[in-house]
Amino acid sequence: MDYARFSYFLRRRFENDHEFNLNTIGGNLSKEISYQTLAKSIRALLGDERDFLANAANVAAVLYQELPEVNWAGFYLLKGQDLVLGPFQGMPACTRIGPGRGVCGAAAQKQETLVVENVKEFPGHIACDSVSKSEIVIPMVRSGRLIGILDLDSPIVARFDDDDRAGLEEVVRLLLETSDDDN
Repeated sequence: MDYARFSYFLRRRFENDHEFNLNTIGGNLSKEISYQTLAKSIRALLGDERDFLANAANVAAVLYQELPEVNWAGFYLLKGQDLVLGPFQGMPACTRIGPGRGVCGAAAQKQETLVVENVKEFPGHIACDSVSKSEIVIPMVRSGRLIGILDLDSPIVARFDDDDRAGLEEVVRLLLETSDDDN
């Protein structure tokens, strides 16, 4: 993406006269509409860029900046049998997660989104940040093959719900659609 488009994205904090920051939930936008607007903004930010790591880095930054009550947002990429830390925003994180370990490993193994209301109640939870209380993990599957996961943590118990699941699954779909498979 060229500098002019990036600069425009940063300046353009409104779409259809509504702020796209999801902090407006409970205000004038529903969570579903906020995620739709966020997806449009991410598509505009990614533009014609096809590099997966560059796009994942920008997606992690946008999610971290725009989603309320999130203390970590990022990606783990499948390398061999392990999930290895990729682009993220937040506190330093676990570098490598083995198969089936923690919420990330479980979501990767099942290849399904996991929403955990209280991480202290999840058997085998890996506490990379002791502040985290809830978590959502979305697997990234391309052509039937797991390539990684998107992970978001919150310091609030039960922060994530079905609207977050649907919105973040769309973000992952968009990232995979707009990026080449070269991670």
